[in-house]
Amino acid sequence: MLESLHHLGYIHRLISHHFCQLIVGLRKILAIELLTLALVLGGVAKGQTYGTDFHRVTVQVSQVTVVLVSLGTVNLSISGANAVAGQNTMTVTDLSTSFLWGTNVSQRKVTAQTNLAAPLFTLKVLAVNPTQGSAAPEVTLSTTAQDFLINIGKSSGTTQLLYTGVALASQGTGADAHTVTFTVTVQ
Repeated sequence: MLESLHHLGYIHRLISHHFCQLIVGLRKILAIELLTLALVLGGVAKGQTYGTDFHRVTVQVSQVTVVLVSLGTVNLSISGANAVAGQNTMTVTDLSTSFLWGTNVSQRKVTAQTNLAAPLFTLKVLAVNPTQGSAAPEVTLSTTAQDFLINIGKSSGTTQLLYTGVALASQGTGADAHTVTFTVTVQ
């Protein structure tokens, strides 16, 4: 039995010795692997260079023309206050609205026209103090487009609208409902 114990001790020492060597070997391998990883990562971090890159960006502008009239409705009312005794012509004016535009195309003008083919009374419009271009002479509105602003070119601007209603006493009473259209067009 003593000999068996002696063999067990020997086996135990042998297993412990080989096990310890295995652990030591694994530690060495692990240490080498960690050192290699640190060198690789450290080398990448230290040796990393930063470059540049780019985008090609195109800004494309199409032909743009926009218009706007302030206040949708203008009411011109001829009453006794607009009449002068002994004169057939009665007039009323309104300067409460404006016309705004913007265009990025050259050689442009603005025309004005009405949709009313056979009005009872006369309606006129004039551009007052345009910020760009030149005002055409006062336009007597008809269904044919007529020059209202000329030489606006590539611009944005505004002008006041002076509407004038003209009636003759001999025409009697009534009402005309116009839709006035302003158009930016080729000059």
